[in-house]
Amino acid sequence: MSPAPPVEAALLLAAIALSLASGLPTLVRRDSEGAARLGALLAVGAGLAALAAAILGLAGRTGTVVDAAWPLPFGRLVLAVDPLSAAFLVPVSVVFPLASVYGLGYERGGANAAARRRTIRLFSGALAASIVVVTVARDGVVFLLAWEAMALSAFFLVTVEHEEAGIRRAGWTYLATTHVGTLALVAMVLLLRQRGGGLAWLPLPEGPAGTDAAILLLALVGFGAKAGLAPLHFWLPGAHAGAPSHVSALLSAVMLKTGLYGILRVSGLLPHVPVPLAALVLLAGAVTALLGVALAAGQADVKRVLAYSSVENVGIVAMGIGLALSGRAAGRPEWVLLGVAAAVFHTWVHALFKAALFLGAGSVVHATGTRAVDRLGGLLRRMPATGTAFVAGAAAAAVLPPFGGFAAEWLLYAGLLRAFLDPAHGLLLAPVGVATLALAGALAVTAFVRLAGTVLLGEPRSAAAERAHESPRTMTAPAILAAAAAAAAGLALPFLAPALERVASSWGGGSEARLVPTLAEAAALGPLTALLSSLAACVLVAALLVALAFRRRVIAGRPTWDCGYAAPSATMQYTARSFSTWVAERLAPPLLGVRTSPGRPSGLFPARVGFDSSTPEPVGERLLEPALSRAADRLGRLRRFQHGRLSSYLVVPVATLVVLLLWNALRAFWRLP
Repeated sequence: MSPAPPVEAALLLAAIALSLASGLPTLVRRDSEGAARLGALLAVGAGLAALAAAILGLAGRTGTVVDAAWPLPFGRLVLAVDPLSAAFLVPVSVVFPLASVYGLGYERGGANAAARRRTIRLFSGALAASIVVVTVARDGVVFLLAWEAMALSAFFLVTVEHEEAGIRRAGWTYLATTHVGTLALVAMVLLLRQRGGGLAWLPLPEGPAGTDAAILLLALVGFGAKAGLAPLHFWLPGAHAGAPSHVSALLSAVMLKTGLYGILRVSGLLPHVPVPLAALVLLAGAVTALLGVALAAGQADVKRVLAYSSVENVGIVAMGIGLALSGRAAGRPEWVLLGVAAAVFHTWVHALFKAALFLGAGSVVHATGTRAVDRLGGLLRRMPATGTAFVAGAAAAAVLPPFGGFAAEWLLYAGLLRAFLDPAHGLLLAPVGVATLALAGALAVTAFVRLAGTVLLGEPRSAAAERAHESPRTMTAPAILAAAAAAAAGLALPFLAPALERVASSWGGGSEARLVPTLAEAAALGPLTALLSSLAACVLVAALLVALAFRRRVIAGRPTWDCGYAAPSATMQYTARSFSTWVAERLAPPLLGVRTSPGRPSGLFPARVGFDSSTPEPVGERLLEPALSRAADRLGRLRRFQHGRLSSYLVVPVATLVVLLLWNALRAFWRLP
């Protein structure tokens, strides 16, 4: 790759440096609001520099940013930008500044507020910088170092409020999972070195198909653990729910995408993609999407709903990647174009609406002190700005037109239908993908209507919700900006189509652009734009009419029908569980069953009882934890050998040495390899 123009190189290096510097002011002046504002300003500068570099990269101005020797063994310090790297720079360039500004209000108050702010600022900057390096690294060692820096930064952010046992547990679960994935990535880098003759990430020559399949499988495990592909998603709900809300936005909207980027990057280096592995990626995405949205519909914690929704959207992006891989395997460039465009555009839209939702949820938690959905209610009237941003984000997450989520899935629908109807190379899994998208969309509507309705509408279900008030502008403005961008993204799709075409062309080796129609033709963007524009105009006119009607009309407050009760209470309203009982208990398979703990009155004068229900994590709580607990019990029996006698301890290494010597002797005698 030729050297990048000096402007692009300077912008990328400035983004990395400013991100790292954004955490330093609060270290120097620990309790100063001015230091926090300076850190936020540096974060905004880093985001603007990264966004400018991304725009130039998507426009085709690409090349090597840095190529230099360094003192570490193996490899070189090689950073380069191409359209694929530029596409995945967009989420971090947008969400990191929004989260940093949001933190100016969210990080105030509470015990150890200054220490929490220092930790969040320092490691948020390190996380953003490492994500930028991950997306532009072109050397195996550089990539692994940046990947590990990203993993450790996220761990310290997840465990900021480590006083709580649940948060410590979620942090260690994340750290163990991410390092299992890193081991797979180390093996993948070694195989890439063996295939390519070096650590530079360049397109591989023709070689053994088995080695290429092993590289892609290791990439799916290593990157899938970071992205949250099922069944490696189990760390995600606890980590995202326990972290501060603007950190959750950064993790969900940005960090998860690095796993999806890694799958695209490594698969793009391979000369051929095995058909079974392409089908595996598509099927894994479908399973992940359904599992995530089914679990989201049954959660009683606001942030766990959003975390499982992230699992669903990771699955949808993976389906786009699977379609693109199937297109490469079958030699169908139009599948590649639509698959990559759907994956990248959905990545952008999800970053926007999930940032709006997590920032809105953070304002709710900040105002009420609780994440329990059933203890909220009536917040739209008390927090109108937060509620508006949350509703817009929820509508985009529920794939409702004219919001950006609908346009993103339109691309994937178009690709899957083309793949199914292709007369020469029909994709057998395409109907499964279409059915999955339709069912996931319906369940997403259920989950987010339930969430937004229970949290924002009705009457307050607790004293904390009754006392709730609007958050400061530093918290509401970032959420509103993210929600507005997510709402308008669908209308911007025709203008972004050339950039998406360049991403698909660079990933597929550059041949697709000459062989397929444009994205506008392949996905019928003209009718889509007309539909979305009409719907957007209708929504704006309806909102304006409603606003004018309520402005002129005096509304008298009246209680709702009390069903004949003399003294109805707020807790007698429908709960969040009542809106999703059918999904959680009927539609979801037994593995996702609801766990209930009903209280039963007894005696002549029964005491007050309650009812509680939860939807446990199927992989983590139902499978892994019992298995690990049984293994720990069995391994605990080995403690009887820890009796303190040195002579007994020496038996183990001596016996191992004897076995190795005997094995070498047998190999020499039998001439074994």
